[in-house]
Amino acid sequence: MMKRYTYMCFIFIFNSLLSANIVIENAVIWDGESKEEYIGNIFIKDNKIENISNRKFQAERVIDADGLIVTPGLIAPLTEIGIVEIGALSVTRDDNDDFYHIGFSIHDAYNPKSTLIPWNRSNGLIGSITVPSKGNLPIGGMGSFYILDGLLEISSIEDNVMLGKIGGSNNSSRAMQISLIEDLLSLANDSKKIDLESIDEVNEFIDDSLLASKLDLMPRDIRALNKLVNKKITLILNVHRASDILKVIEIKEQYDIDVVISGGQESWMVANKLATASIPVIIDPMNNIPNSFDQLGARSDTAALLEKAGVKVMFTVPRDHNYHLIRQGAGNAVANGMSYDAAINGLSGVVSDVFNIKGRGKLKKGFYADLVIWDGDPLEPASMPTHVIINGEISDLTSRSSRLMERYTSGEDKPNTYR
Repeated sequence: MMKRYTYMCFIFIFNSLLSANIVIENAVIWDGESKEEYIGNIFIKDNKIENISNRKFQAERVIDADGLIVTPGLIAPLTEIGIVEIGALSVTRDDNDDFYHIGFSIHDAYNPKSTLIPWNRSNGLIGSITVPSKGNLPIGGMGSFYILDGLLEISSIEDNVMLGKIGGSNNSSRAMQISLIEDLLSLANDSKKIDLESIDEVNEFIDDSLLASKLDLMPRDIRALNKLVNKKITLILNVHRASDILKVIEIKEQYDIDVVISGGQESWMVANKLATASIPVIIDPMNNIPNSFDQLGARSDTAALLEKAGVKVMFTVPRDHNYHLIRQGAGNAVANGMSYDAAINGLSGVVSDVFNIKGRGKLKKGFYADLVIWDGDPLEPASMPTHVIINGEISDLTSRSSRLMERYTSGEDKPNTYR
């Protein structure tokens, strides 16, 4: 009985420390939007940042950063976290569907207990935009933003992005892809005239449209398209070729939708036009060679050229599941001419601005306390978090990988089969 009482007291004290008010002292702060770092103390009250200044604060928990860098928690803008566990194993995939098309949403398929969540969180990632795999139409399928706290009560922004693609390995002509995108957006504009809450009216709208009937669109698809043309959702278009990007700019202006380019290996050629059109770009700076006919203009300083033109830049990775390596890509972008502040802000604050993730992505008074204390330069792959705080609570940095390492590096007095 005494052992159980002691154990329960320990759990109570541990949980109290996790949720207590926290002060981080002597931090070198990159706040997610500034061009310079600054030294200060961060006061966290409840789950938000109460203050950042040079003054001393009192709190139940004080962490002396001792000159270490503190950044907002990283946010990956293009992932499969929570819906794909093992790509080659269909029973662990919730990323595609043959019934719904444009309106297919992965939101309710998200698994907060995926092993990828603690792995990426222990490497500084606190949020992700998780998207479905590409469907059979050039646009379609909706992704959502998630907080990677691993709790069953999921914190998310449901269906805030739609996926699309032009060019690449699709079997159809890119001319057909572009024409179909334009026709679908015209159909979406027409849907503004109907009552989307009336299933009869939506079904009648589909029956009256040759395109909608031909594509076997459902009411869910029409509602998703309507959200797109009403700027309630952002279209992430994977496109590399500069001439295709110019067409995307034209489509954005004609239909007045929010667009983000992903891929964009020839985006530097039209950087000034992207800046004028206010179209951000998600790039992988490690992928800088011409891997296809669409990427002949690939170069290593694309991020720097986009930044110089005034384009907002975010980062992605080609390595499934290791989305925390966006910071390695950002470091590579800096090595090829991008400014340090633009790279580090592109890992959090830019993502929250572009995708309207309110109260996150920056270290500011009133924002959620999502932050990372690093043991070195965050853009250096060998650096690791000493602390990850999400919603004002200190996260457990244990992952399956760390447990395996502990298992196989301890108990040397036992044979391997007994470890």
